Amino acid sequence: MKKILLLGSGGREYTMAWKISQSTITHQLFIAPGNGGTHAFGTNLPFGYNDFDSIIGFARKHSIDLVIAGPEEPLVNGIADRLSTEGILVCGPVAQAAMLEGSKSFAKDFMQAMGIPTAAYRAFESRQIDEARQFLHTLTPPYVLKADGLAAGKGVVICHTLTEATDTLDAMLLGEQFGQAGRRVVIEEFLSGIEFSVFIATDGAHYVLLPEAKDYKRIGEGDTGPNTGGMGAISPVPFFNESLRHKVITRIIEPTLQGLRQRQIPYRGFIFFGLISVAGEPYLIEYNCRLGDPETEVILPRLDEDFLQLCFDIANGQLGSSRTALATAQAAATVMVVSGGYPSTYQRGFPITLPDTLPRDTHIINAGTNRQANLLTTSGGRVLAVTSLAPDIRQALQLSYSTIEHITFEQMYYRRDIGYEFL
Repeated sequence: MKKILLLGSGGREYTMAWKISQSTITHQLFIAPGNGGTHAFGTNLPFGYNDFDSIIGFARKHSIDLVIAGPEEPLVNGIADRLSTEGILVCGPVAQAAMLEGSKSFAKDFMQAMGIPTAAYRAFESRQIDEARQFLHTLTPPYVLKADGLAAGKGVVICHTLTEATDTLDAMLLGEQFGQAGRRVVIEEFLSGIEFSVFIATDGAHYVLLPEAKDYKRIGEGDTGPNTGGMGAISPVPFFNESLRHKVITRIIEPTLQGLRQRQIPYRGFIFFGLISVAGEPYLIEYNCRLGDPETEVILPRLDEDFLQLCFDIANGQLGSSRTALATAQAAATVMVVSGGYPSTYQRGFPITLPDTLPRDTHIINAGTNRQANLLTTSGGRVLAVTSLAPDIRQALQLSYSTIEHITFEQMYYRRDIGYEFL
């Protein structure tokens, strides 16, 4: 029996645990720390995903066969390096490789060096504040400002006037709006198009192209208000045709892996490509060094392969050849149910009521939840994701929304227009 340790506590990790539970590999799953629903698939542990000493101690004591890192933070902080040094197999990139997400300026320099299409940009630190303000004057609105480091998906601000952009720049560089993450700011030209996300599993030499997705980051309907970690997602992406797929593979995925090999940066894990289609031409907005959230909640339910075997093959460097993953023809749609006030301040600890029965192929995915005895309560901004599979996106969304009508907790909020531009 294989012993697996999954790091993380969100909807992504719940979905990974659920998918691992379907594996043909006999296994025992531990989740650190897990959430109010992950106990259905394994044992939640009393330490967090950034507690490296506890992770390594537990992995040694219990002879863990594979550690799978869900979130970006422990990867950027070097958990894969620490585990590898201890001789523990890990699915997730080392810190040097995770810099693709850990530093936006590093990522943009990498894209530029490899000729990967991306928006024009410059990076600035606080001592260059005057230079940064002058650079804003050379651009036309809207303006895109990004905190260089990790900001939980909230470090990108799109400003529609020069005054707003200057004020935001000052808040980031001088007011430390995003703390350490905003000590350096990347200013980019604005690209007008439609965003989507592509994912690969890679062992550094070969890759498996996973199902693509489109997520919805803004808190408000009609894509208004501040960015969140994601309010919902759909898969497949209706406009991701063979032509666009070929361009993404040849212009973005393959040059990325080539650039990593040229720099002798080992990469064994998942790469998330945040893309935008501008008149049918793909541009790379950002890398993530892990699967997306809430995209995982739609791509893994569509994956028609053994996810645990895929993680072992990544970690062991045994993918063998590059290919497209097997996936169901069904569409998937997920809607995030969040705490009122998210993504800024919100209250925790509200009891959650769930429906007694669910439609076939509808899943309630725990994200920011906690469980004490049999009481499920809210413990985060994004509380639940409701994912449904159906013959098309419209039907999948209808199933998810009809299920949400039977979920209750105080100050609950969700967007009612996920997938709106395709309906």
